[in-house]
Amino acid sequence: MLIDFIASVGRQGIEKFQTIGRATLLLYGALVSKPQPKKMFPLLMKQLYSVGVLSIAIIMVSGLFIGMVLSLQGYIVLVDFGAETSLGQMVALSLLRELGPVVTALLFAGRAGSALTAEIGLMKATEQLSSMEMMAVDPLRRVIAPRFWAGVISMPLLAMMFSAVGIWGGQLVGVDWKGIDYGSFWSVMQASVELGEDIGNSFIKSVVFAITITWIAVFNGYDAVPTSEGISRATTRTVVNSSLAVLGLDFVLTALMFGN
Repeated sequence: MLIDFIASVGRQGIEKFQTIGRATLLLYGALVSKPQPKKMFPLLMKQLYSVGVLSIAIIMVSGLFIGMVLSLQGYIVLVDFGAETSLGQMVALSLLRELGPVVTALLFAGRAGSALTAEIGLMKATEQLSSMEMMAVDPLRRVIAPRFWAGVISMPLLAMMFSAVGIWGGQLVGVDWKGIDYGSFWSVMQASVELGEDIGNSFIKSVVFAITITWIAVFNGYDAVPTSEGISRATTRTVVNSSLAVLGLDFVLTALMFGN
């Protein structure tokens, strides 16, 4: 029985390493595929609309309400210490350093990542990818690369939008509802937010999360079992793995950026 257990663990470990290897080869193939600007640009624009523009609504609404809740909770705490004028600083730093990139990444994984996996998986199930190979069309260049770059480009922009709308939501609660002075709210915020340390690191986080989520999404779709059940499992796996990867990477990046 012990030997069977060890063999099972070893077999699962080998399968995991094989999966990582296939995912790495897929990413390498998508990155080094010879670009064809005339063909690539329309495909990229279509995917930017699909994964980026169509995600704006959920990002904006979520950012607004998270900023409002953050401002309300912060005001309740700060007013006890007479520091309610620092509300803008708290809202901005919380959104830029942490909530903006992380929540956007989780929403992006649930909305765009799952859609990418399902779309590519369906193309595999209907043998569209095999047909491309038979016609000497590289699926990595035609299908994977445009979707990968669309995700990498759009998610950082969505994260910036999330943070901006969240700060505006914080102003609605802090200034327009609770009566904090408008000038104090914004002046304290501007004095505390630094371009490189806060905005720059927020952008770096967003790019890392975008690469991770899009990589997981396109690989799970490309590697999915070509059945309805297989595509369903691949889509679920994309959301779960992407969310866990984002949370783990967030700790690592936060420790590297702000741990000192």
